[in-house]
Amino acid sequence: MKEKSISKAVIKRLPKYYRYLGDLLEFAVERISSKELSEQMKVTSSQIRQDLNNFGGFGQQGYGYNVRYLHDEIGKILGLNKIHNMVIIGAGNLGQALANYISFERSGFRTVGLFDVNPVLQDVTVRGIPIRMLDELQEFIKENKVEIATLTLPKSKAKEVAKLLLEYGIRALWNFAHTDLNLFLPRDVVVENVHLSESLMQLSYNLNSYEEKHKIKK
Repeated sequence: MKEKSISKAVIKRLPKYYRYLGDLLEFAVERISSKELSEQMKVTSSQIRQDLNNFGGFGQQGYGYNVRYLHDEIGKILGLNKIHNMVIIGAGNLGQALANYISFERSGFRTVGLFDVNPVLQDVTVRGIPIRMLDELQEFIKENKVEIATLTLPKSKAKEVAKLLLEYGIRALWNFAHTDLNLFLPRDVVVENVHLSESLMQLSYNLNSYEEKHKIKK
């Protein structure tokens, strides 16, 4: 049987569903209709039903969705019921900030190593994790069963380090460098490019549109 292809748009919305359902659980909400969920998420109820039907639906006619069950099932779809060991390459301000963000671990993403090329940073600890030099990376990945590498490097170094990580067996990259690494790597490598500047530009556009609509002068 041919595996069903899920659109990127649906996959992009799954973490948002997971987050909103997690918020509902904190308020002890046991069930919710697609209409109620749509009002909170600003997504149409038909879109929610279509998205979830890709994975079996999960809802009951006249009842809606069991919040705990749906949250758990989406977590499984996203692979959050497993532990994923990660390393961070680039232990500057952004790399250290990501290492300090403990919410990743609650979702199953465990930072087990921090690496850099700057000898001044060697053995500095971030949340109990010592910063190591890149010449230790290959052995560390092997010994700690690392699945994901987070790159917080300058653009000029990202491509070189990404190819090195592939040689060491890494097939999933979370890339914060200002370049789309998937353009340079084999198709079987899973890359998630994060461009913080693009998000800020979108915010700037929305702010500018709001000011023009309401005729706000600076």
